[in-house]
Amino acid sequence: MSKLRNLKKEISHYEHSNTKSSVMQMLNTFIPFIVLWFLAYKSLSISYFLTLAICIVAAGFLVRIFIIFHDCCHGSFFKKRKSNMILGTIAGILTFCPFEQWKRSHAIHHATSSNLNKRGTGDVWVMTVKEYLAASKLQKIGYRLYRNPFVMFVLGPIYIFLVSYRFNVKNARRREKINTYITNISIVVLIIIFCVTLGWQDFLLVQGPIFFLAGSLGIWLFYVQHQFEDSYFENQENWDFVKAAIDGSSYYKLPKVLQWLTGNIGFHHIHHLSPRIPNYYLEEVHNKNEALQEATTITLKTSLKSLHFRLWDEENKKFIGFKDIKNVMEKVSKDNERKLSTNVSTVKNP
Repeated sequence: MSKLRNLKKEISHYEHSNTKSSVMQMLNTFIPFIVLWFLAYKSLSISYFLTLAICIVAAGFLVRIFIIFHDCCHGSFFKKRKSNMILGTIAGILTFCPFEQWKRSHAIHHATSSNLNKRGTGDVWVMTVKEYLAASKLQKIGYRLYRNPFVMFVLGPIYIFLVSYRFNVKNARRREKINTYITNISIVVLIIIFCVTLGWQDFLLVQGPIFFLAGSLGIWLFYVQHQFEDSYFENQENWDFVKAAIDGSSYYKLPKVLQWLTGNIGFHHIHHLSPRIPNYYLEEVHNKNEALQEATTITLKTSLKSLHFRLWDEENKKFIGFKDIKNVMEKVSKDNERKLSTNVSTVKNP
């Protein structure tokens, strides 16, 4: 652990942006997205299958725009706070995410990730086995629905990006409220302009698939990089920031094309260890530090297993599925019987 703590200091010199790299990333992300959106619209007169194919690629670039938005929220994309705020707000309009609101909730996520006593803000709802067993029938149904892949990855993007992000939370500050209003108004204005100039049907036929695919991919990336079998969760008294970063976040090893489109977010353990490192430095940091390469690695194939993981088993320190609860209960029952038998034996033979 001391080695990892020192490592946090060693990689601190990467915690600065490079203006040239940031501008280049803007150019190779925003311009292709705009071009692809235009081509998708133009292809409507040829074949909608062609349109969908272009939309899939455009959705990948929208995910990349979100990663830039994400870096701006951490203040790592540009040196100046105002520059991050302006670009972050623009990227937030394109991704339907209010900059200030998301910035605050995501900062809480980083500060409380894997802390069982501080769940609930900017994270995926996780129940422990004990909590689930003690929950009411209605709570269990609600949790099962929430963790259902269809609800999370199909209905989830629609609710989160179209509904949830449109409203300020109760304790939002004035700056955050204003930014949400600006984002909402800008989205409405853009939609009206596109619907008037292109027609609402053509607009939806292009924007709909791009929005849905990018939203689903975004939720999947966030979900899978914290929901793996031997992840890390602890109560406040035992929680450790460094362990939460290294053990509670995975290295999602993706094919190079997907790694590029997702802005290196697969190096999630490094990002959580030092969120001020811009996304374009993450791979270099990973390759130069053997200790960081020891983080849990998941691939496209192995990441699909995370769909099975629903509950955190505090006793065995791992994620399990709903079907595994019976085995856990049987083990607890046998342990209790063994303890009772030992106690009885002790009483009989003091």
